[in-house]
Amino acid sequence: MTSPKQMPRPLPGQPHQTLDVQESSSALAADASEMFVQLTRQANREGRPFRVALAGGTTPKLLYGLLASDTFRHDVPWNNVEFFFGDERWVPHTHRDSNYKLANDNLFKPANLDPDNIFPMPTEGVQPKEAAAQYEATLRRVFGLEDGQLPHFNLIFLGMGDDGHTASLFPYTEALDETDKLVAANYVKKFDTYRITLTAPVLNAADEVLVLVSGESKAPALKAVLEGDYNYEEYPSQLLRNAQGHVTWLVDRPAASLLGEDEEEGEDSEGDTEETRQQKA
Repeated sequence: MTSPKQMPRPLPGQPHQTLDVQESSSALAADASEMFVQLTRQANREGRPFRVALAGGTTPKLLYGLLASDTFRHDVPWNNVEFFFGDERWVPHTHRDSNYKLANDNLFKPANLDPDNIFPMPTEGVQPKEAAAQYEATLRRVFGLEDGQLPHFNLIFLGMGDDGHTASLFPYTEALDETDKLVAANYVKKFDTYRITLTAPVLNAADEVLVLVSGESKAPALKAVLEGDYNYEEYPSQLLRNAQGHVTWLVDRPAASLLGEDEEEGEDSEGDTEETRQQKA
């Protein structure tokens, strides 16, 4: 039996974070597109630029395709939108794993966007730490920052991995504790490579953060991130509990399947075995 659609709700003890459960990844992309359109149009009416940081992954690909489609493309004041990236893999921009290539192929080119409004992270002809420093300099220039100031993105799109990472802030990596830099070259041991990533203070300074989480494989990590004890080293996405703006967790039902499980198990009869409870989950 299909469960009724849930209304977005604040997370317990975290009123600045909202959980919104949808039926599918395509529904996530549609909701995210609508949010993007509304926020960009509001900024345009108020005469201010709209600055957004993009993510990589399967769900953002659906989002980019929708934004470039006839359904949404004509509703966005594109000339007023400036695009940045939350993180980037250490590959050329032409590589299939590049977050820039994903956005370029599915959004920038199809919507015929102005390259002057697009700010990719450099990954060629420089070393990782130099690339991070260059991108930080770009942020400081575009946002007009002085020493000690943080960029305030209007919107940051994020995803979450099976291990609870977000952007390229992976479990037990050095960048998790970075508080001075805006951008870090983060070495990720399990991939034996660097990733370039915005740091937690930048993510948490945004007006709006939209975290797209899709798939049953994400369910255990999502439960730990949203309902578990605070342990950001193991589950870096918990760093968003420190956000100054609003965080929306836009997740599909498979990813949300374990949320609230403890409360449901508390209603089991005393005769239920562990095997029985697992079958019910």
